[in-house]
Amino acid sequence: MILVDTGPLVALFDHSDAAHDRCVRVLKSLREPLKTTIPVLTEAFHMLRPASRQSDRLRDFIEGRGLSLWFFDDGSLNRAFELMEIYTDHPMDLADASLVVAAEALGTRKVFTVDRKDFETYRVRRGHRNYPMEIVS
Repeated sequence: MILVDTGPLVALFDHSDAAHDRCVRVLKSLREPLKTTIPVLTEAFHMLRPASRQSDRLRDFIEGRGLSLWFFDDGSLNRAFELMEIYTDHPMDLADASLVVAAEALGTRKVFTVDRKDFETYRVRRGHRNYPMEIVS
């Protein structure tokens, strides 16, 4: 399973985005299921503008099962807030925190992102150890 960040979702459906062609190539090469979170979708729809053709394409992609959703429970939301506090020296927004929490809950470290700098910093907790994210881009 590969978690998907906001950047690729915007780039895939906005042809004018500088990362569009690269993200399309990466998407075509992926063979694992894709999953994202509500905070990531919120960010992507905001950036694509809700009433745009690009937003329509993203909705079609989700409805066509190109991407599934992972939902927070109370414990997951608290863990996201905890991560946002841990990474105060390298500010982590809720969308990024949600992906790290999803990675911990779902047993994956793979993330499709264009934001290498942040995701190279974040760590996924497994028991008493912390592991780096595996960036797909």
